[in-house]
Amino acid sequence: MPTMTFPLLPLAQAATGVDPWILVFSLVTVAVTVWMGFRSAKTSKTAGDFFVAGRSVSVGWNASAISGEYLSAASFMGIAGMVMAIGYDALWYPVCYACGYLFLLLFIAGPLRRFGAYTIPDFAEGRYDSPLFRKIAVCFVLFIGFFYTMPQMKGAGTTLAYIFQTVDLRGGILEFFAPHDADGTALVGLAYWVGVAIVGAVITLNVALGGMKGITLVQAMQYWMKMFAISVPVFVLAAVFGGYGKNLSVNAASPAERAALVQNVEHPRLELPAKAPADEAWISPFGPLTTKAAKAAHLTHEETRPLSLLYTYSLIIALVCGTAGLPHILVRFYTNPDGVAAKRTTMWVMILIGVFYVFPPVIGVLGRNFMPELYNGVGAKGTDKIVLELPTLIRANYGVLGSVLSGIACAGAFAAFMSTFSGLLVSMTGALAHDVYGRMLRPDSTPEQRMKMFKFAAIGIGAVSVGLGCCVEPLEINFMVGQAFAIAAASYFPLLFMSVWWRGMTMKGAATGMLTGGVLALLAAALTNASNLALDKGPMGKLFAPFAPLNEFWSHHPLLRILCEQPAIWTVPLAIGLMIIVSKATARDVPKDIRMKMLVLHAPEALGLKNEYIQDHQAGAGH
Repeated sequence: MPTMTFPLLPLAQAATGVDPWILVFSLVTVAVTVWMGFRSAKTSKTAGDFFVAGRSVSVGWNASAISGEYLSAASFMGIAGMVMAIGYDALWYPVCYACGYLFLLLFIAGPLRRFGAYTIPDFAEGRYDSPLFRKIAVCFVLFIGFFYTMPQMKGAGTTLAYIFQTVDLRGGILEFFAPHDADGTALVGLAYWVGVAIVGAVITLNVALGGMKGITLVQAMQYWMKMFAISVPVFVLAAVFGGYGKNLSVNAASPAERAALVQNVEHPRLELPAKAPADEAWISPFGPLTTKAAKAAHLTHEETRPLSLLYTYSLIIALVCGTAGLPHILVRFYTNPDGVAAKRTTMWVMILIGVFYVFPPVIGVLGRNFMPELYNGVGAKGTDKIVLELPTLIRANYGVLGSVLSGIACAGAFAAFMSTFSGLLVSMTGALAHDVYGRMLRPDSTPEQRMKMFKFAAIGIGAVSVGLGCCVEPLEINFMVGQAFAIAAASYFPLLFMSVWWRGMTMKGAATGMLTGGVLALLAAALTNASNLALDKGPMGKLFAPFAPLNEFWSHHPLLRILCEQPAIWTVPLAIGLMIIVSKATARDVPKDIRMKMLVLHAPEALGLKNEYIQDHQAGAGH
């Protein structure tokens, strides 16, 4: 293809070799998402539409929308990449992601909906009659949300970099948008940060237009798109290269058996790169994920095992309890008509996401055998892109079918990070527009003014999310999500669980436990992220260089590293313990109408006690 130039100012070489099928499928996904956002925006007229979709979403639509929102880039791309990179240790992520909904179903979904608020800060203020507590609770919507947006942005940057990896932007003014190596030399392809910025801008526009009602239909559609995009390539790849069991057995196969399995593959796995974990470690239940800190400290196998158990238990607590503390998921239950519908929705979500999680581990196993070169990649070029790359293996024998499958996978990736980022943006924007602006700064504001603030806040939060996303290319997608879950598990989960089930909780007890547990989990996660970024060979390594000495400290104190990297095992009990102790010490401050509130939370809805807290509150305030 000839070079594209203008007479006076050379721009750059044109795209060379960009797969048209991948490009078309990706563009169609984005176009449909934006079109549906514009279309839904016409029906989003009231504050209730923007914040809780008018409380009129059916069980089927809501279950699909929650599943679409929950199955983020971590689920679609991160699990497969982590299974490939680490092994069986990573299977705790999909198992616990699904199990967390069982906990949510049994203990929180129904009571939360019966209380009838818009947001978690609404619930906090209504349960304890404390506007001050709202100000404390709203902070964690932003803390959890921003931690969760970073892996979505990593997925966006990785996907765009993959699609345009053959575009040559060197030699002109567009070189600014090309990736650069550690020495500053421009490389072929599209820079990671450009993908983050483009996707962030599109989703921010969608949310600002339609709010919760505007994204509900989009997210429901995106679940089924992701289900199709993850399952169809797996079925085709398994038909061509063998199923899960056959490929897993390669880890114990002889060189001749391996060669026979991959004889038609362009990059066969005869020997793994040095960066890849050995077969024995890869299939071990205590593999590279849980033994990382102990190996850095050069501990023996006997000394490593208890630390691995500690890491595993802490990860389980974070993922299961964190599911019940994610604000962008919990706000979805307010869109159901009643508590019974909320519980039925939760049951269907467990089924929908459980079926989805069957497929990413299969891709991880296939990737280890057929694309081992990804072990040598870093950032957007590492194992996190195996879902996008693996279908290209079909091209050798089936030509265009491989391109179509890659296009479908890329479309699914777009649906994954776009749907989750949309939900996160709605929850964070709702917190600013409804809680900070509408309840703290301008309590006399009209619903129209809050809707206008919603749009401005969406733009501001979208910009911050893009900035954070540009910094986390060296980190694993699933690792970052796990830390967001740990913060949610140490803050909102104790607040909701204890407030719903213990009438003796006081505002001081709830606030003390939530603040202490949540802030400590936040600081621990931030420290480990900063020390990991300091190891990067690129610009992030220079930016976070002051945290480099932490890695030397971690190597001598593996227990402290695990407790910081996975803080849920101590921050969750600490938060609950402080809630009990402080509430006992301030028992006189238990709300006077606590019996009525507990009835509203737990009584059968046939008794007619279900509350719509916000409507009552606004009526009392004259709105």
